[in-house]
Amino acid sequence: MPAEFYIKLLIIVFLAVFIAAFGPVVFRGAPYAPSKPKTIARMLRLAGIKAGERVCDIGSGDGRIVIALARAGAQAIGIEKNIFLVWWSRLKIKTAGLSGQAKIIHADLWKFNFSEFSCVTVFGIIFIMKDLEKKLQAELKPGARVISNLYTFPSWPVKTEEDKIYLYQKSYKS
Repeated sequence: MPAEFYIKLLIIVFLAVFIAAFGPVVFRGAPYAPSKPKTIARMLRLAGIKAGERVCDIGSGDGRIVIALARAGAQAIGIEKNIFLVWWSRLKIKTAGLSGQAKIIHADLWKFNFSEFSCVTVFGIIFIMKDLEKKLQAELKPGARVISNLYTFPSWPVKTEEDKIYLYQKSYKS
């Protein structure tokens, strides 16, 4: 068979793997976009993490926020749909020596229950924020905090904002 056939086959296989890995995220989540170190530092400062606190990073990507949360003393869990990023972030957590404090779960954020967390971080995208707001309002306990990088919730009042990092706190009222 000619080399042209193998090149086309390789391109088709690459595209199929790419679509399988990243396609579903585009329709019901946010694409991978890593947060910068300064942004992560602001998120941690606004979150006010306490030692041993259970914290979740929604769409944890390469695990950098989960690692930062664990280093700040949290029991940090990352939720990630992209299996390649799950494997990569798990390797980074192990290499950092944080396996006892941090872990990544391969899951769909829309099927995951966030009720056990006192703080949640997210770097979403505008078109998911309305549904995510409803989900977190329904599942989080009163007093729980949500730190959102860049994007806001449509009706949840912002408690504090610093350079497009938004702190929300679930009300104690029903």
